[in-house]
Amino acid sequence: MTRLLLKNAAYISHDSGLPEVRRGHIAIEGSRIVALPDTLDGTAFEGFEPLDMSDRLVSPGMINAHTHSVLLVLRGTVEDIEGNLVYQYMVPASYLLEPAERAAIARLACAEAIRSGTTTMVDPLRHVADYAPAMIDSGLRLWLAESCADAVTTEVGSGTYRFDRDFGQTFLDRTEALIDRFHGSEDDRVRVMIAAHAPDNCSPWMLGQLKDLARKHGLRRTVHLSQIISEKEQVEALHGCTSTEYLDQNDFLGDDLIAVHWTFCNESDVARLAETGTWLGHCPASMSAKGPHPLPMRAILDHGVKIVLGTDNMTEDMFHAMKLGLTLHRGAYQRSVSPTPQQVFNYATLNAAKALDRPDIGSIAVGQKADLAMFDLFAPALNPRVSLVSNLVHYGHPGVVTDTMVDGRFLMRNRVLTTIDERTAVVEAQKATEAMWQRFGAEDRGVPLPATDAC
Repeated sequence: MTRLLLKNAAYISHDSGLPEVRRGHIAIEGSRIVALPDTLDGTAFEGFEPLDMSDRLVSPGMINAHTHSVLLVLRGTVEDIEGNLVYQYMVPASYLLEPAERAAIARLACAEAIRSGTTTMVDPLRHVADYAPAMIDSGLRLWLAESCADAVTTEVGSGTYRFDRDFGQTFLDRTEALIDRFHGSEDDRVRVMIAAHAPDNCSPWMLGQLKDLARKHGLRRTVHLSQIISEKEQVEALHGCTSTEYLDQNDFLGDDLIAVHWTFCNESDVARLAETGTWLGHCPASMSAKGPHPLPMRAILDHGVKIVLGTDNMTEDMFHAMKLGLTLHRGAYQRSVSPTPQQVFNYATLNAAKALDRPDIGSIAVGQKADLAMFDLFAPALNPRVSLVSNLVHYGHPGVVTDTMVDGRFLMRNRVLTTIDERTAVVEAQKATEAMWQRFGAEDRGVPLPATDAC
């Protein structure tokens, strides 16, 4: 069993509920933190390998509560294209990739996540079994989900909503297979979630099937909510209500649900979401690629909605998400200083652990999992140091991360990845991306192709 003693560390404590920087030592045995002594006496922790952390800030690892690692294949393209990005680009791309190509893109996403100090990823998409092993091999903590729908999502981009139970059953079967194969694997480092793609493409039958699966297996749930205008219009036309009201009518809200985006929620929706304890999974960076994400942020904050952060598409950089989240949330109050950097840091750590019902991650304390990120205290972006947490949220970036650890195992040590061959991952992901876009263009889908200046 590995025994490590992180000596002379500045580390982020949550003893008060908000992140505070303390000085001391962190003893790790196996996958857990076993002691946090302020001082060391004599032969205490003999047999633990000492690692000097005097030039590091040790932090709980970031928890990315919503990402689609395989959609990294779209980086640098759809951010600059008009149209229905979900159904005209993201859905087709997820289908056009071959299994090995999905794995290649996911592996690159994991490399970026590790470099960004992320230790946990929540990843719902399609064909998850194709790329799950690559993500698991990275050593990250994972929640995986097959994103289920019974509207034929491949047809929605052309304006057709057609519900087909056989199509939907395919995703339910894949979900059951994911649960059987992966849930609780790797000493419970890997879990499975239940994912409804979105209210516009899930019938009451599908929502009921997913609720039953969640109850049967005791799983957390996630859904895209009020994400895009076509979803809003389809739900209003089909059900005569908002997306939130539709989910509520089908008993789909609750504190075990991370509902992502909320772009077109109204204040009544927000009040009901807050009342049911539903979590907002906010992805401020990806949703602001064409201007600030226009969700009802003031109502969300005023109603005390529980918030977690995700990166969503085209990036795994949680610093980006925290920085944009802080900006957008403060903008709700017209240049406010609320929320604080400490609160936003909690969105990405402590809050996310609660949303996933995993109280042994997201903070540094005795008994907690040793899921940690280490930051360079002498990185220019973190200096001068008055408030380190403020510096991290306002100015942090992946370049300040020196080490990333999950279950007491280094996935990156001294800025070198230990579980992924980084150059190979980049090369293989590039090949997969070029192949996907070649297939995309050959199908003549009637939508613009991305501009390219790559060489």
